[in-house]
Amino acid sequence: ISLVFFFHSSVSHRFIAKPCALGLKVQANGPQKAQPNAILEKVFTAITKHPDEKRLEGLSKQLDWDVRSIQRWFRQRRNQEKPSTLTKFCESMWRFTFYLYIFTYGVRFLKKTPWLWNTRQCWNGYPYQPLLPDLHYYYIVELSFYWSLMFSQFIDIKRKDFGIMFTHHIVTVTLITFSYVTNLTRVGTLTLCLHDAADVVLEAAKMANYCKCQKLSDLLFLTFAIVFIVSRLGIYPLWILNTTLFELYEALGNFPALWIFNVLLVILQILHCFWSYLIIKAAYKAISKGKVAKDDRSDIESSSDEEETVPRSKTLHSTITTNGTSGANGTNGYLTGGTCSEEH
Repeated sequence: ISLVFFFHSSVSHRFIAKPCALGLKVQANGPQKAQPNAILEKVFTAITKHPDEKRLEGLSKQLDWDVRSIQRWFRQRRNQEKPSTLTKFCESMWRFTFYLYIFTYGVRFLKKTPWLWNTRQCWNGYPYQPLLPDLHYYYIVELSFYWSLMFSQFIDIKRKDFGIMFTHHIVTVTLITFSYVTNLTRVGTLTLCLHDAADVVLEAAKMANYCKCQKLSDLLFLTFAIVFIVSRLGIYPLWILNTTLFELYEALGNFPALWIFNVLLVILQILHCFWSYLIIKAAYKAISKGKVAKDDRSDIESSSDEEETVPRSKTLHSTITTNGTSGANGTNGYLTGGTCSEEH
């Protein structure tokens, strides 16, 4: 099913999201390309993408380029590997569609269950609780989606928050699998639905940002910040952790799976706290400066000499005055000023 998600994502990007993006006039152009140079390209691909001062000086003598021109080339070459705004819009549209569907499905399923409003019902009859077909489908789809997210991290450009997002995906996949195997699926459905709520708004905010609808993007981001903090720092510990740490122990006593399950849930809560800090910081900047701060995971690198596209020799460079350029105002994860995830 994870492979189906990969295929569906590709089809959605090409035949649905891309035409929508072009219709909304989302920029299709990517970062400025570096001037072709076989020597620098070999260093970039085989040795390092961030050369130190000693290597820069050696390349400067070898190519008869000044150091700043070589630094600029490496910046432009690194930027080439970053996805364009169009690509990021298509990715967000695909995720928005999935989160909206699975959140709606989860709400419709849970409102028919007795454990939605009374979490003690999660443990009645455990472990001999029947696996309902709708619950089985809900779990399989969610698990497959998170497997696809984890695999896609290795295919996509490596971002600054790769480590924390990979940790999150590992914890999520382990939690879903472990709760399914141990039949702790009732509380699992509550956890899944709760986490999907904020992501719907997040992806909508990102799409508005890519379309340059700044006011709408800011409004959606602030809405996302409220939903995220209320759900992850309020409802999650008071509703989910309360029943797994206390009600589960009261109903069934002590057993090994209980501790493993709770350790994974607490790790998830620690990640929630970290992301909430970054989101609050971004929300503060949005209110104080009038717009949402950029996510530095996906920004284009820039400097005071970025617009000078053709490298100059050392003798000419001293006569050149260059102008600054700004990075692309795009995000591909949480809309924060720091490193943060677009996922749960």
